[in-house]
Amino acid sequence: MNGMEFAGHELARASLDHCVKCTVCETQCPVAAVTPLFSGPKFVGPQAERYRNGESVDHSLDYCSSCGICTLSCPQGVQIAELNSQARAVMKADHMPVRDRLIGQTTLMGKVMTPFAPIANAALGNKPIRTVVEKVVGVHRDAPMPPAQHQSFEGWLKKRTAPTAKPTRGPLVFFHGCAGGYFEVETSKRAVEVLEYLGYEVIVPKQGCCGLAQQSNGLFDSATASVLKLCDQLRSAGQGLTIISASGSCTGMLKHEAHEIMGVTDDRLADVAVRTRDIMEFLLELHEAGELPTDFRRIDMTVPYHAPCQLKSQGIGMPAIEVLRLIPGLTVVESGRACCGIAGTYGLKKEKYEVAQAVGRPLFDMVRQTNPEFALCDTETCRWQIRKGTGAQVEHPIWMVHKAYGLSD
Repeated sequence: MNGMEFAGHELARASLDHCVKCTVCETQCPVAAVTPLFSGPKFVGPQAERYRNGESVDHSLDYCSSCGICTLSCPQGVQIAELNSQARAVMKADHMPVRDRLIGQTTLMGKVMTPFAPIANAALGNKPIRTVVEKVVGVHRDAPMPPAQHQSFEGWLKKRTAPTAKPTRGPLVFFHGCAGGYFEVETSKRAVEVLEYLGYEVIVPKQGCCGLAQQSNGLFDSATASVLKLCDQLRSAGQGLTIISASGSCTGMLKHEAHEIMGVTDDRLADVAVRTRDIMEFLLELHEAGELPTDFRRIDMTVPYHAPCQLKSQGIGMPAIEVLRLIPGLTVVESGRACCGIAGTYGLKKEKYEVAQAVGRPLFDMVRQTNPEFALCDTETCRWQIRKGTGAQVEHPIWMVHKAYGLSD
């Protein structure tokens, strides 16, 4: 990307003049509500965009978390968050911090940490080491970090015993994402086991990163290369096959961010995006078609559920709640809170950590009041943030479906 041009500029700018300065986005912004360091989505978005000529007029723009709530709440359909993300990429083009390049290398981190999981986890829990990392790299010493796993998802696939039951419904492609491949391995395993229980043949092609962390840090060139390479990998599994993912954030990259923010118009992305389903979205579609077995075991439990921002940006509602309410005895309480604060890599950065924690505090309080031991959320980084903020076990909703089908205790 030319540093003086906005990637996807025309897509978001087409909505610019629809802004009537109603300030709805300002009242809904979770970041502006907790810090004066951010001037607010309207000011740094459509208002400032009218005066930009290759540079941002307000560097508080970097405190936008890109949660997307402003776009979702705008009654005029202005793509505020998309404008902000594009402008930030231009603003940082000639002085991209080394840290922002490093934390976008999620697959590399997984590959490095997995073989040395005990050592990596000891380092993550060591305050002096984390303090040095904060000073040298810029990742806050208390930022939520995922524990390294002793086995990757790919490693589990290679060693597992193949299902004895023959598929009855045909093939699906499973997209696990970087976190699902290295850090949230159990979630990926349970997702595959549920799909196989339902009678599907699950194909898992070799796959890399979707580029989301790179995109959110303004590295549009590398993010574009990553997402298109991933599209090639997913397409290699077979034409026309539905692609299922238990990574809500990575699904969002394929279905929203790559096109709406970076302006990727490649036919490969369009093909993959239209075939990709969040796993809970897919299960709800099966239920609505009368094709989802509902012989669930009873689970007497009350669980708080938080719908992450990137799930909301896909416009699919909250399918997890509708599916989970089919389970006898299970009471699901939607958080009603706007954002957990982490926003991908935003809350990891030393200058933004306290802002992220302040944004997430109402959600943390809600979880503690509802069930201080267990909660549900669809995206990985949001789960890490909620775990850190509450001490609760926080898992993907597919965990409850897996248990209700009798596939786990």
